[in-house]
Amino acid sequence: MEDYIIWFDHLGMSDVDRVGGKNASLGEMISNLANAGVTVPGGFATTAHAYREFLAKDGLREKIDNALDALDINDVNELARVGSEIRQWILDTPFPEALEKPLADAYAKLRGGNDNLAVAVRSSATAEDLPDASFAGQQETFLNVVGLEQVRTSVKEVFASLFNDRAISYRVHHGFDHKQVALSAGIQKMVRSETAASGVMFTLDTESGFREVVFITGSYGLGETVVQGAVNPDEFYVHKPTLTAGRPAVLRRNLGSKAIKMVYHTDPSAGQFVETVKVDQDDRNRFCITDAEVEELARQAMIIEKHYQRPMDIEWAKDGDDGRIYIVQARPETVKSRSSANVMERYLLNETGTVLVEGRSIGHKIGSGPVKIITSIKEMDRVQAGDVLVTDMTDPDWEPVMKRASAIVTDRGGRTCHAAIIARELGIPAVVGCGDATEVLKDGQEVTVSCAEGDTGMIYEGSLDFELKENTVDSMPAIPFKIMMNVGNPDRAFDFQALPNEGVGLARLEFIINRMIGVHPKALLNFDGLPRDIRQTVEKRISGYSSPVDFYVDKLVEGISTLAAAFAPKKVIVRLSDFKSNEYANLIGGTLYEPDEENPMLGFRGASRYISETFRDCFELECRALKKVRNEMGLTNVEIMVPFVRTVGEAEQVVSLLAENGLKRGENGLRVIMMCELPANALLAEQFLEHFDGFSIGSNDLTQLTLGLDRDSGIIAHLFDERNDAVKALLASAIRACKKANKYIGICGQGPSDHPDLAKWLMDQGIDSVSLNPDSVLDTWFFLADEKID
Repeated sequence: MEDYIIWFDHLGMSDVDRVGGKNASLGEMISNLANAGVTVPGGFATTAHAYREFLAKDGLREKIDNALDALDINDVNELARVGSEIRQWILDTPFPEALEKPLADAYAKLRGGNDNLAVAVRSSATAEDLPDASFAGQQETFLNVVGLEQVRTSVKEVFASLFNDRAISYRVHHGFDHKQVALSAGIQKMVRSETAASGVMFTLDTESGFREVVFITGSYGLGETVVQGAVNPDEFYVHKPTLTAGRPAVLRRNLGSKAIKMVYHTDPSAGQFVETVKVDQDDRNRFCITDAEVEELARQAMIIEKHYQRPMDIEWAKDGDDGRIYIVQARPETVKSRSSANVMERYLLNETGTVLVEGRSIGHKIGSGPVKIITSIKEMDRVQAGDVLVTDMTDPDWEPVMKRASAIVTDRGGRTCHAAIIARELGIPAVVGCGDATEVLKDGQEVTVSCAEGDTGMIYEGSLDFELKENTVDSMPAIPFKIMMNVGNPDRAFDFQALPNEGVGLARLEFIINRMIGVHPKALLNFDGLPRDIRQTVEKRISGYSSPVDFYVDKLVEGISTLAAAFAPKKVIVRLSDFKSNEYANLIGGTLYEPDEENPMLGFRGASRYISETFRDCFELECRALKKVRNEMGLTNVEIMVPFVRTVGEAEQVVSLLAENGLKRGENGLRVIMMCELPANALLAEQFLEHFDGFSIGSNDLTQLTLGLDRDSGIIAHLFDERNDAVKALLASAIRACKKANKYIGICGQGPSDHPDLAKWLMDQGIDSVSLNPDSVLDTWFFLADEKID
């Protein structure tokens, strides 16, 4: 019987040539990981031998080979015609008796007397899911298959799917011989996820290749909507070392729209096994799984990754009946795990434009060209080399033409769908899940598609100028101080950590508040008393979180912990919020609580704000978030920086207030650093240092306040220069004071990023670290190394 049918628990990874990558992997997990906590539904597989015997019937193999030998895969219409013809030949050919009986017997045994048992019939190619080929989404999966006749039909459909247009094209494109690839059908008990949730997870970050996280996507119902890209799923990042330490480990959450779900069809006998239905608004407004379930998924993913000793791409499902999590597929991740970590490739926009559409970015590249809106595979020949392909969802069937596009934009889909995997594999920038790209963008319109700005991908109007910078970072020359980075955007943390660095010298809390929260903290504290229109706007923002205040704290935790995890164990210096009153007023609800100041730059900001009675409750929320990251999640590489401290009295008060909120200097290794950005800070450095563990110089404000100018005023902008002798005198004084007190001294202002010669001067003064903008790290590093050698 094992010539034709093999049960999963008799299979392992040594059987790839017999049952393909997916089925061998299922057998490997059932045989080796069940006791370790990985749960996989049982089933059996047809063999590659059975497939070849089937094709040998009635000269079918020769007919297929002749048709493929004469095919030009670059002719999209001819590819579609030949593929369709081959698939129909397979469907019309009966099974040989040697396969028919073992298939019926195995299905009867799996069914165990349950006539209504639903199974999934999945494809598994013998060249599939190897470390150098993903074959993502090229063959078919059939769900909720009930009864022997439907199983037979589905197995034949699986065999036929080896000759989908996309599969034929992919094999030619990657040099696989059609004759050498065989197909196995896996028949597996269905997980009742139609009443729960399912999705896909990777044991690395799919965009940066960062290995210390598990990236999980999920949505309601059967998993095909996530895999296909038909739904915008929820997203989660889990930090592996934190999870291993037994601490709360969910770094990030992103609420997807989850507009539809796939469920069992009410009448599968009619030939329709599944159907797609709308998701209730209340369910859309909450995450499809809990944090505990997210962490359970990550644990299973880590066990699987450890067993296979490589990054993995895993499909999962939660059973709505027993509430358990199951793994239904696992295969090697084949894109980021193969990329070189030594070559830093950076795409940079040199100009900005009007943002027409936003979505989830795939990769980190930029592409531009004329828009081609495609509504069906029949229109694919309209896409020419260099066009921007825009569609509702990019089905993997379209792979033959996707490689022509300079970029891909879709209304639907998440970052783990098949189309996203193919886009990464082809090295094409893609922005998925935009919602309305096909409505907003116009055919023939010139656009620039940027995936170089973090999780959010931007489609800009017009053809914008951009450049590609490449650096090799495997042999960086030594320099005598630490180069840290200014990182405000947690979206880019996993990318930036790959640059040579000694940690983060400045993480701006206001960037997290502005980008990830967008609501004034007072509006969240006083949610019930908000005007109706503002309350409705805030309600949408806080979807998925248990309360308005929890939303604020949890989002701060997400932003801070993402930065801390990305750079751990290196230091991440988090600056407390330094919004000015006009900037706070721009947040949702902000005008209700902010004063109208003539010159906000010199007004209600920094330490003065934290210790005031009117803002103290907001400041306490920041402290709650920092305390959770350090004390509960254990990310004690986070340090605190206090900005704009006008007097020594303010310094004393704010440090005392931090201690009252559980952030005491020295406790659990906490360092509290002061932003040195007023002339008073440098002039009275020794007195200020009595209350802090060091200084981080803010050269922007120090220059403005020393020279008495407003850098935003075009009339006097030419006078703004951090290298002015008066500014340098104050810088030198602050550095000397810190050295004398044996305390930390760094600089995080813009100056060294703009002026490498200033960085050189600071190096000569003996500064401990210079924190630079990420795009200037490599250039400044090499400049300083050259200067040192000279």
